[in-house]
Amino acid sequence: MEEHKVIADDGCVLWAAELGHGELGHGEPLVLCHGGPGLWDMFGGLAELLAARVRVIRWDQRGGGRSERRGPYTTARTLADLDAVRVHFGLPRMALLGHSWGADVALHYALAHPYRVSSLVYASGTGLGQDWRDEYRRNLAERLGPEPDGVTGRDAAVRWWTADFADPSTAREHAEALATPWFGVNEEANAALNAESRAWDEEDLVARCRELAVPTLIVDGAADVRPRWAVDSLAEALPDVARVVLPSAGHVPWVESPGSFGWAVLAHLAQ
Repeated sequence: MEEHKVIADDGCVLWAAELGHGELGHGEPLVLCHGGPGLWDMFGGLAELLAARVRVIRWDQRGGGRSERRGPYTTARTLADLDAVRVHFGLPRMALLGHSWGADVALHYALAHPYRVSSLVYASGTGLGQDWRDEYRRNLAERLGPEPDGVTGRDAAVRWWTADFADPSTAREHAEALATPWFGVNEEANAALNAESRAWDEEDLVARCRELAVPTLIVDGAADVRPRWAVDSLAEALPDVARVVLPSAGHVPWVESPGSFGWAVLAHLAQ
């Protein structure tokens, strides 16, 4: 893995890394957009899974992980930072894979710059509306049980992330791996970007998605605590879309179903 420092147009320093030299389809590298907001790239295993066939580029969004901790924390700023990553690596076009919050980042970038995106993978996203949140909270509470007192920081995150896995016998191990190394959650970025996303207009997004010609793969884990019906309006709006549901996976499907997830992504990129 080769690490890079990407300088955004406002001078913010962003961490990035690349791995692999394979090329599929049109040969555009695959840029990974991590979840959060306020977290960091946890795609080490996924990058290794795909790197034999495609050049993979990872990056930490501003305020998280190895990138500089300074705002502003807005969707527009995040998309500009993603474009800075594209420019840094000299990419006329790129394929995008976004996970969870990063799925929204990748989708919104494709809507803003469709001619710079060759294909899109929307992994474990939450769709275009906000109605999913109440069911998600109920599912989360059922899977986690009563919240213990005095659990904060990394321990709280690990406990929370165990709910993202379908198999309770391995959930803790997987959650610990996600939290290693630990960079701390940027709560300011999380609050600001979540507040902005709650104000998105679903009807407007549906209309814009209907015009998006970028080939898109929606890939879900059936056991995700975030309800999968929330993504239906996105799937129905996109004119060039395929959807894969992995029955034995939760919110981080490349961890629990690496073979099936990797095959779905590589087959999509090869088209």
